Amino acid sequence: MPPLKSLETEFPILDSNFRSFCASHGILTVEDFLLHDLHALAAHAEEQPSSERLRQGVDQVFAIIDTIHQPWINGMELLEDAQKNKRALSTGCERIDSLLNGGLHEGHVTELAGPSSSGKTQLCLLAAANVAYQHKGGVTYVDTGNSFSPKRIAHFIGQMCKGDGGVSLLIIDSISSLITPILGSNSPQGRALMISTGSLLKKLAHEYNIAVLVTNHTVGGNRGTIKPALGESWKTIPHTRLLFFRVCGSNTCDVSILKHPYVASGKAAKFTIHD
Repeated sequence: MPPLKSLETEFPILDSNFRSFCASHGILTVEDFLLHDLHALAAHAEEQPSSERLRQGVDQVFAIIDTIHQPWINGMELLEDAQKNKRALSTGCERIDSLLNGGLHEGHVTELAGPSSSGKTQLCLLAAANVAYQHKGGVTYVDTGNSFSPKRIAHFIGQMCKGDGGVSLLIIDSISSLITPILGSNSPQGRALMISTGSLLKKLAHEYNIAVLVTNHTVGGNRGTIKPALGESWKTIPHTRLLFFRVCGSNTCDVSILKHPYVASGKAAKFTIHD
């Protein structure tokens, strides 16, 4: 589906103010609208000085959707449209690829959340090696925690077979290490910077048709559970969120889906950690 900016000429209501409002909530394309919590979006729109114009913009986007697909008979039509011309990059781990419906999807931001030593960085390194070697794609690896290991990359490459492809991958390990310092004491400036960072990642993924993979640490949740850090505002940014949890006293990690455009939440898989 088209980016919102490309629609302004035909639909002036979708101006820069409307797009900025949408971008602040991680919405860059018409598809993003369909994946977003529209009740929450409407509530935020009501808080803005130009609330009436923002509502008109939302109505216009839905009119565009109705024009493109009349009518949406069921979710399969949306699924087919969202997957059209979008490939999935194998992570190098068959179980994770199966869990993610093929791997890391181009145009999407995927988040790996979990405690320290739960396997997040290993999967990042494995995916980087697999894309660079098997798919012959360029990989940008931003290491914010000094955890990048050339030795482990070499080990993964040594186990792979030669293949073809022209895909690319951006990895940020970890996004929380970059964002947490600017959040401070829940200041609005920090939250705005966090949303801007997330929106930029989604824009990069969409406009350049690349897969973006980020890691995040976890914090305590209700009744002793864990949940991804960075709060409610951040959770709307990634298209896909995985929660990693290492089984006590073993090298096995349980990986479960918290959010995915095509797969039901709660689906899980096992992942073996190589220390």
